Amino acid sequence: MTAKSVVVLDYGSGNVRSAQRALERVGADAVISSDFTEALNADGLLVPGVGAFAACMEGLQAVKGDRLIGRRLAGGRPVLGICVGMQILFARGVEHGIETEGCDEWPGTVEPLRAPVVPHMGWNTVEAAEGSVLFAGLPEDARYYFVHSYGVRHWEMDPIEQLRPPKVTWAEHGEPFVAAVENGPLSATQFHPEKSGDAGAALLKNWIDTL
Repeated sequence: MTAKSVVVLDYGSGNVRSAQRALERVGADAVISSDFTEALNADGLLVPGVGAFAACMEGLQAVKGDRLIGRRLAGGRPVLGICVGMQILFARGVEHGIETEGCDEWPGTVEPLRAPVVPHMGWNTVEAAEGSVLFAGLPEDARYYFVHSYGVRHWEMDPIEQLRPPKVTWAEHGEPFVAAVENGPLSATQFHPEKSGDAGAALLKNWIDTL
């Protein structure tokens, strides 16, 4: 069986090498690239992201990554966002009182976490959505590695008749926040599966198996 091709989008933000290695460990043919055509035609696209929302959006737009994501999703081609690569899929991010437009694939705002200790750094469990594909076969007490000070505290997408509602997974740090979303070809995690040991590898394998 031919390995699935995955492009890790290189737009100046994210642990691209560790993401590539993690994908290769679970059997994908993973390359790091900012080439629009290569990324458009791959079986899967992984969008990493670390740092500030505004800087990530600037880097993404510089390589036409926002258009790339839209084009892939319009054709039903899978995309996986990780950490800030998940956050930029939402409508907007607010950091230090400054609002930045995101890709607007989902409504909602990325905003500061309300918790006694920020950033949220380290291992945490999640409450996986019923019927989740990403978390299929993983135990409820599995732990995943988070590093973030901002998150989506409210899920704002209204149900649409005749469409399956997105599967939204939650975690808690001070209060609940969105830890993962599965919405047709578009999936994302706030945590870093490539840093989450066996559980993260199993999640990436689950995603690869959908390609």
